[in-house]
Amino acid sequence: MGVFVFLPLVLPLTAWPIARLAEQHLHPRTATRLLTGVAAVMAACSTLCLGLVMVVGTAQLPGNPLPDGWSDPEVRAAVPYDEVVGKAAIPALVVVLAACGRTWWRHGRVRRRAHRALAGLRETEVAVLPDDAPYAYALPGGRRDRVVVTTAMLDCLEPAERRALFAHERAHLAARHHRFLLAAQLAARANPFLRPLRTAVSYTAERWADEDAAQAVGSRRAVACAIGKAALVSRGTPVATLAGVAGAGPVPRRVAALLGPAPAVRSWPSLFTSVGVATWGATVGAAVSAMSSANSAVTMIFILHAATPL
Repeated sequence: MGVFVFLPLVLPLTAWPIARLAEQHLHPRTATRLLTGVAAVMAACSTLCLGLVMVVGTAQLPGNPLPDGWSDPEVRAAVPYDEVVGKAAIPALVVVLAACGRTWWRHGRVRRRAHRALAGLRETEVAVLPDDAPYAYALPGGRRDRVVVTTAMLDCLEPAERRALFAHERAHLAARHHRFLLAAQLAARANPFLRPLRTAVSYTAERWADEDAAQAVGSRRAVACAIGKAALVSRGTPVATLAGVAGAGPVPRRVAALLGPAPAVRSWPSLFTSVGVATWGATVGAAVSAMSSANSAVTMIFILHAATPL
């Protein structure tokens, strides 16, 4: 196993440059998919390796499920760092699993509560709530995906801006942005080094919906005005894993991007650019993380097999 078991725990650092550059130089759709994929792979690999290190730490504890042959000196010599790091991994893995479970549970609870609150309304694509608090967000799941908006929010917008708001929320639902947001949140809970990617995904998902809304309504300025007004009065979404027009990310940057030309659609940046180098660096980091975790897992299996009496 050696040092390979620890590489996935720190390799997320290789993705920090792309977290910032992707926001500025990649199309929001490409950036969201790339960042979420890298974050998910690195989080899964780091959690796996943390679990493998935990197995090493629990080997000498009473009541462990490992075979008796695990305590042989030859077996112990094949597994390094068992005394301190292995035992420290036990509470670390518990914290990771608890944080991920809490995020998943909260996401599901908020969605269920939102659907129950809409139970008495007609099954339309847009659910308008008579509420003095201005907010709007995209609510997936249930019998159908719905856009939730309050009368207070609609009163703050002009007709063209309302159309932009609805187009924005429909874009969130059509592209299933809540899945990207949830994956990025879980990844950041699994490995704190992935928090910059979570922040970047929250921003690029909103920018993705901004661009789709601008294309749907045919006016980038209307979408920019709707975002600016909604951000001034809205209290945001009920949970970070649900998307809304006044969602995460610096609103002035989103408005400025909409007032400029539409971003170029490129599937992959050129290697001879800063964003290209950062993209390849994050991709290589994710690949090395996957190979290191696979190597450690296979090594652990062989060691357990050798230590198990026939």
